[in-house]
Amino acid sequence: MGNRVAVVVGKTVAAVASVAVLASVGVAWGTYRQLQGLGSSSALGADSPKSKDGAQNILVMGLTTRLDRDGNPLPQAVQDALHAGDGTRGGYNTNTMIVIHVPNDGSRAMAVSVPRDDEVTFVDDPLGQHTGKLKEAYGLAKEQKQEELYAQGERNQSTLEQQSREAGRKSTILNVSHLLDITIDHFAEVSLAGFYDLATQLDGIDVCLNHATSDTNAGANFRAGPQHLDGAQALAFVRQRDNLPNNDLDRTHRQQAFLAAVTTKLKTKGVFGSLGQMQDLITVASKDVVIDKDWDLLAFAQQASALTSGNIEFHTLPIKSYSQDSDGSDINVIDVPYVQAVVHTLFNPPAATSSAPAPTTTRPAPPPVKGQGSTVDIRNAGAPDGTAKRLSDALGAVGFTPGEKTTVDDQPTTVIYYGSAAKDDATTLATLLGNAKLVASSVASAHHVAVYLGKDFAWPAGLAGGAAPPPSTPTSVAIPTEGPQGGAVTGGGIPCVD
Repeated sequence: MGNRVAVVVGKTVAAVASVAVLASVGVAWGTYRQLQGLGSSSALGADSPKSKDGAQNILVMGLTTRLDRDGNPLPQAVQDALHAGDGTRGGYNTNTMIVIHVPNDGSRAMAVSVPRDDEVTFVDDPLGQHTGKLKEAYGLAKEQKQEELYAQGERNQSTLEQQSREAGRKSTILNVSHLLDITIDHFAEVSLAGFYDLATQLDGIDVCLNHATSDTNAGANFRAGPQHLDGAQALAFVRQRDNLPNNDLDRTHRQQAFLAAVTTKLKTKGVFGSLGQMQDLITVASKDVVIDKDWDLLAFAQQASALTSGNIEFHTLPIKSYSQDSDGSDINVIDVPYVQAVVHTLFNPPAATSSAPAPTTTRPAPPPVKGQGSTVDIRNAGAPDGTAKRLSDALGAVGFTPGEKTTVDDQPTTVIYYGSAAKDDATTLATLLGNAKLVASSVASAHHVAVYLGKDFAWPAGLAGGAAPPPSTPTSVAIPTEGPQGGAVTGGGIPCVD
C-alpha cells in the first residue's frame, strides 16, 4: 500500500516495502488470497472502533527482529544479505510506525511517520512499565504475554511466539491510537526480510541523494545524485542512521523516498497490468507480512486508487527536543497536543472558507445557573491547563461550593460522579457542561460532585469566567516545514533526500 515508513531500522523498510505492495496490488491480492501465505491477526478485535466518515487509517508497523513468524532465525543467506546481524539482534521494537490516511473519495492519501524514540505514557503499562519509547510497547507486551503463557505450562515455541506477538500488536495499536488521538481501522506488520525480498523481486529501485554518505554499521556507501540500488543496497539506504544530519529523522525521509520509488517502479515496470508479475510479488509478500483478519484488500484497493497513482504525501511528526531517559538512552520529547493537532490537520484539512457572510441566527439566552451548595471537585482529564481552577471559581460564584482541583490521566469525554444527596446539582452541571455523562457513585460523599473534564470539554456559554483558553488540541495548525522532522515527501516520482 502506499505507505511511508518512519524512523526505522531494517524492519522499517520491510514494513514499507511489503505494505506498499499490498496497497499497490490489493486487487490482485484479493484475487489470489487463496495462497494462504499471508499471516492473519486478531489484534484488532471485531469490536474495535472504526472511522465514521468512510476514510481508513492504516497502521504499518515494522519489527526489528531477525526471526520469522514462528520465532526461528532467518536463513543465513538472508541474514548476510540484510547486513543486520543474526537472530540475537534487534529485539521486538517497532522501529517503523506509519499511519496512512486514505480518504473515502479517492483523493490524495496522507501518511505520517511516528518517530520511534518518542517518549510516551503507555496506556496499558506493558510489563508494568508506565512510560518509555513508543517503539518499546510491542516488545514489552510480548514479553509479558510470553511469561504468562510459560507460567501456564505452554512450551511450544511456535505457539509462544505467535500468541505473544499478538499481545505486542495489540499494545502497539492501542498506544499509537492513543498518542495520535485517532482510530486505527487496519494494520500490517512486516518483517525485516520483507524489504530485501521486495526490492530484489523488483530488480532494485532508483533513489536520489542530496549528498554522498556512508555508514559501515548499515553497509551504506552512496554517492550524491540519482542511482540504482539492488536489494541489499536498498536495505542499507533505509537503515542508515549514522553520518546523517538528523539521524533517525533523516532515515525516516529515506524510507518515505523508498516507498515513493517502489510505487514508481511498480508503474513503470507494468506490474499493475501483469497478473504474473503481481502474483510473484504476492508470493514474496506472503512470507513477510501479517495483516488484521478483517481487512478486505479488494475493497481497499478500489478506495485507495491514489496510492497506486503516487498521489500520496508523507510527513514526519514533529518533536520538541532531544533528551535522555533515566537509563541514559536517547529519547524524543514531544508536545502531545501539538502532535495530535498536526495529525488532525493532515487527515482532516480545513474546508475552503466562503467569502459570503455567514447567516445570523438568534439563540435564546441560556437559563441562569444556580447551585444548591454541593461541593464540586474538578479533575482535569484533558482540558487546557488552568481550566480546573477557572471552572471551580466560576461555579463558586453561582451557588456551588468549590472543592479539590487536580490533574489526572486524560480521557476523551467529560463525566460527572455524584453522591447520594447531590443528584440535582450534578444534573444541573451536566446540562451546563453540554449533557456530560452522569454516574451515581456509592463511594462519593453525599453532598459531593466530582467533575472529570475530558478532552471534549468546552467552556459553557451559560457560565461567566472570561474567555475560555484555546482547546488542548487545536482544530487545525500550520504544518511544520522546518526543524529536524523536515518537510513533506511526495509520491509520484523519485524525490531527493539527505
